[in-house]
Amino acid sequence: MNKARKRREALLYHAKPAPGKIQVVPTKKYATQKDLALAYSPGVAEPCLEIEKDPKNAYKYTAKGNLVAVISNGTAVLGLGDIGPEASKPVMEGKGLLFKIFADIDVFDIEVDTKDIDAFVATVKNIAPTFGGINLEDIKAPEAFEIERRLKEELDIPVMHDDQHGTAIISAAALKNAIEIAGKDISKVSIVVNGAGAAAISCTRLYLALGAQRKNIVMCDSKGVIRKGQANLTAQKAEFATDKSLNTLEEAMVGADVFIGLSIADVCTPKMLLSMAENPIVFAMANPNPEIAYKTALDTRQDIIMATGRSDHPNQVNNVLGFPFIFRGALDVRATKINEAMKMAAVHALADLAKASVPEQVNITYGETNIQYGRDYIIPKPFDTRLITEIPPAVAKAAMDSGVAQSPITNWEGYKETLAERLGTGSKLMRLLTNRAKADPKTIVFAEADHLDVLKAAQIVHDDGIGKPILLGNKEIIKELMDEIKFEANLSIIDPKSEEEKTRRNRFAKLYWEKHKRHGITLLNAQKWMRERNYFAAMMVNEGEADSLVTGYSRSYPAVAKPIIELIGKAEGVQRVAATNIMMTERGPMFFSDTAFTINPTEQDLVQIARMTNRVMKIFGVTPHLAMLSYSNFGSSESNSAVKVANAVAHLHEHYPAIMVDGEIQADFALSRSLRGANFPFAKIHNKRVNGLIFPDLNSANISYKLIKRLNNIESIGPIVMGLKKPVHILQLGASVDEIVNMACVAIVDAQENSSKTNNNYYL
Repeated sequence: MNKARKRREALLYHAKPAPGKIQVVPTKKYATQKDLALAYSPGVAEPCLEIEKDPKNAYKYTAKGNLVAVISNGTAVLGLGDIGPEASKPVMEGKGLLFKIFADIDVFDIEVDTKDIDAFVATVKNIAPTFGGINLEDIKAPEAFEIERRLKEELDIPVMHDDQHGTAIISAAALKNAIEIAGKDISKVSIVVNGAGAAAISCTRLYLALGAQRKNIVMCDSKGVIRKGQANLTAQKAEFATDKSLNTLEEAMVGADVFIGLSIADVCTPKMLLSMAENPIVFAMANPNPEIAYKTALDTRQDIIMATGRSDHPNQVNNVLGFPFIFRGALDVRATKINEAMKMAAVHALADLAKASVPEQVNITYGETNIQYGRDYIIPKPFDTRLITEIPPAVAKAAMDSGVAQSPITNWEGYKETLAERLGTGSKLMRLLTNRAKADPKTIVFAEADHLDVLKAAQIVHDDGIGKPILLGNKEIIKELMDEIKFEANLSIIDPKSEEEKTRRNRFAKLYWEKHKRHGITLLNAQKWMRERNYFAAMMVNEGEADSLVTGYSRSYPAVAKPIIELIGKAEGVQRVAATNIMMTERGPMFFSDTAFTINPTEQDLVQIARMTNRVMKIFGVTPHLAMLSYSNFGSSESNSAVKVANAVAHLHEHYPAIMVDGEIQADFALSRSLRGANFPFAKIHNKRVNGLIFPDLNSANISYKLIKRLNNIESIGPIVMGLKKPVHILQLGASVDEIVNMACVAIVDAQENSSKTNNNYYL
């Protein structure tokens, strides 16, 4: 990615539309004078008095139980060093964002302007009553060790320095599995640790707790092997000083079973790697560039088991696998601390999760066919949705068993269901789709690339590795715009009207005419239409010269949809094209269908729309639970509109029983499990979280999604066309850059699915 653009993009992201990344949002009603009187004076006095009687009531009447402080003095910010408290604030806000989206934990970030241990500890102790937990972040060693030790001793809420323990927990889980795969014994393996900072010390301590032997560990710092008797060793370095007659990292690596890198790039050479024992385990975790490049390591040793901190290689050691879920479990039992038992429980839970069968959703997310436990999969993937239902219960149980839980859990199944509900907002789906697109980028035509926003979107798709853009439009304008936004890439730029495209244009025209000559189309018509970018782009996809297409930015939806459907055609088994919109709601992604095509669908149309929506949701890794909407509930009206929906549901139940769908049902009952359970316990979607809504007509669907989008200011992806032969998707007129990028991700994932199909039937 162009550095200037990357810098500009990062600054703009943090500055607009409002500065920063997190905000405080009310959780109670505040519309009336009564609401405000309850929220503040005089009503607030009652919970205050209850908390005065018993401080534990703060967990009952305030947000304390789900609130974590992310606290730093900015002395050891990853990759930036000692930049101070104020400059560290964007990092701390970012940590707060991760807490929220991965585990639904609220965060206040606190930046403390002191390097003095006593002052730092006093500050945290004084504000601790506000919080249910403390996450220390980016504090340099050795001060970090003392600060954490004192706070853990002096506070009665969970405290964890993630830089120390996060990497330790994740890498320990990976090491446990790697040693097993290598057929070795942890008590006998020789381990070389390169780096002696907070993370390295904590990792090594946890490896000892896992069964490694101190006598088999050699630790190196920037000066070489840390040996007993050396002058000016910190207490932490002295803890791992060796009496072996070794001086350099190169000497230490000879015959080693395990290399743990928590240092700097390129310190491990191929020669060192070749000197290691059989089936070497190499965790090169320096970021962004590891201690030895992944490809270099694999080219050097075929028997290597390797992990890095990077997302573009297998076995990513990523702290996000740990801290959100460890704090989630600790908060949910109101633990007084995060102890060794809880950390070890997280280690074993992560290691065991990697051995379990991987859900298809995870395969889909990472563009894999069958992820399996082995050398390239020793640790779960960061976007594995099982993490929140597996790690917090393990941590919570360990807290209970070790006697630090103040609010024990008794209903574990109910707890897991609650955790699943916390999975995050609908934006998680977009992260998953983007990740999947990157796994196998396809060519994608941007048919209106001479518009600035479309070109900006194409730049993001190219620079982020999402897809391979082909730019259509006026070449001179496109090149001028590329210069303006500093889009430096050697991409195919095509002007369908240009003389150089005459041969291809005529070939496309003849192909189109051959298919449509008995439907009133002349060759002259076809030649004229192929000068238009949408016709030309669609023919590129039809003829396999591109994998996918996005268009529609500058023209109305119907004006674009008609020629696209004519050119691309409907897939086998599809009678009518339809569309779904993905609404990124607080309850997760919701699919609304049909939002663009079928004005007044018949019973048969509704059946097809439901089947297509079911298919699309599965492609995107979402388990479909569909509600067929009406103003009527299960036969409460005999109007034609209600009966139409009921008959469609009956047909689906009889002929497609595997689809989880029911209705006709009103929207409030569809969205509320409690209302449904109390009134319609017989429904097929009983006790299910409905995530797909099939509307009875285009009016209701289109109006609903646009109202929700504007009133709630939520992101919408779509309309996503369903039922075409090829991956072609149409933008809303004047779509934003983000919306175009999102639709490009959808088109590329659709193209991946299209290329992997062995059966022409759309539904299979």
